[in-house]
Amino acid sequence: MPDNRVLIFDTTLRDGEQAPGCSMNLEEKVVLARQLAKMGVDVIEAGFPIASPGDFEAVRTISEEIKGPIICGLARTADTDIDRAWEALQVAERARIHTFIATSEIHMRDKLKMGPDRVLEEVDRAVRRAHSYCEDVEFSAEDATRSDWEYLVKVYNAAVKAGASTLNVPDTVGYTTPAEYAELIRFLVEKVEGSEKVRFAVHCHDDLGLSVANSLAAIRAGARQVECTVNGIGERAGNTAMEEVVMALRTRGEFFGGCDTGINAKEIYHSSRLLSQVIGINVPPNKAIVGDNAFAHEAGIHQHGMLSNRLTYEIMTPESVGRGSTELVLGKHSGRHALAERLRTLGFDPEKVDFDEVFRRFKDLADAKKTVYNEDIEALVTDQLLRVVEYYKLENLSVTTGTFVTPTATVELAVDGESLKQAAMGDGPVDAVFKAIKTITDTQARLLRYQVNAITSGMDAQGEVAVTLEADGMRVIGQGADLDILVASAKAYVHALNKLIQRRQAGDRAALRGV
Repeated sequence: MPDNRVLIFDTTLRDGEQAPGCSMNLEEKVVLARQLAKMGVDVIEAGFPIASPGDFEAVRTISEEIKGPIICGLARTADTDIDRAWEALQVAERARIHTFIATSEIHMRDKLKMGPDRVLEEVDRAVRRAHSYCEDVEFSAEDATRSDWEYLVKVYNAAVKAGASTLNVPDTVGYTTPAEYAELIRFLVEKVEGSEKVRFAVHCHDDLGLSVANSLAAIRAGARQVECTVNGIGERAGNTAMEEVVMALRTRGEFFGGCDTGINAKEIYHSSRLLSQVIGINVPPNKAIVGDNAFAHEAGIHQHGMLSNRLTYEIMTPESVGRGSTELVLGKHSGRHALAERLRTLGFDPEKVDFDEVFRRFKDLADAKKTVYNEDIEALVTDQLLRVVEYYKLENLSVTTGTFVTPTATVELAVDGESLKQAAMGDGPVDAVFKAIKTITDTQARLLRYQVNAITSGMDAQGEVAVTLEADGMRVIGQGADLDILVASAKAYVHALNKLIQRRQAGDRAALRGV
């Protein structure tokens, strides 16, 4: 099926979420799924329906709400997995069941406790069952790059005969190299019966830092679907970074035989920022395409070249991936029209947010800062998109700290319409703030991680805080942003507590539905 169109199969919500610290709740997954659809991904792997009630609910909800992309659910070869996947997917406008089983000797022997013939039987039965539910079935041979090549041909032959239309060749443990992977893809395209009627896909992990290079090599060898994640998040060292594959094909299209994707590249940076804020993990400054330094030029010789001709040191423009200028463009004298136009430039629809609130908060920020950057505005809107029901609301905060005093915080929260105030001392000002909040809310949640990031550069930069809390087996990430890092910390902690309550209540509702 080789043509010049490479499908983007985004697994941020499934494989990406399996990375430590990257879990998302239902509301966050839906927000991200909407953005993925807006960006133009071809397939959204929404989750692993049998893994948990939460995963099932996420796949079902995304299937109901998201139109355009194919919505995919992962399933092992067990009948119960496939049945559960279809139960979640059946309401989708376009559905795909993705079933998999390991095919390497070490996996079959030590994990599955199955022989090669038994695995072939599993493949045939699972794909046939999936195909009985929907036409679009993908099969993956887990750990394909450490599997015997001749055996892989048998496995994929069985999958094609049973009804699979996409054959995925995963580099599950990030073991292969570009030349070797390309050779494997060519071998399979040549040897698998009916290969001209199916689409070969690749799913690479970054254990050796080669996931993007391997994926691109596979495209040159005939693969026409890349499984990837925003920012390259995923298990262990991560997955193939979607933005890097897309822009490599866009920038070096001739080298890749004219291959391209259907991605709206101007949504790439916004998608990266949104994911970063949802999971509370910042993008490294030197990250390709979306890192803060990706389009920064400090060396004098580079600056001179840029002033003469941007192409001297930029092979793509920041605008091409949706990155706006970080120069001051809005301030306290700016009006509603100017802000609305800037939101559109940044990829937001002013009619789909509470624009009055965004404008009010923008004015407050503009009064407090000399410069308002695009990242500041993005933080305002993203904070609103990810907002949860405010069972607790931060009203006031006062902190005393220094080298001669014990840090003390006084916090005032609104709880069920009543204002409650509490003071507490701590090892530091943030510790004091968190202890005061814990006393008011009587929470037993454990603080697992505290992370601070400056949204922009400069002395007047807003601080962006992410905290990870765990309680009753649930783990959530709270976010907060403010010019005062202590206020941002309090906001993030309260946000996380509100998410815990909301997730508990959602779990109760799911139990009542029998999910």
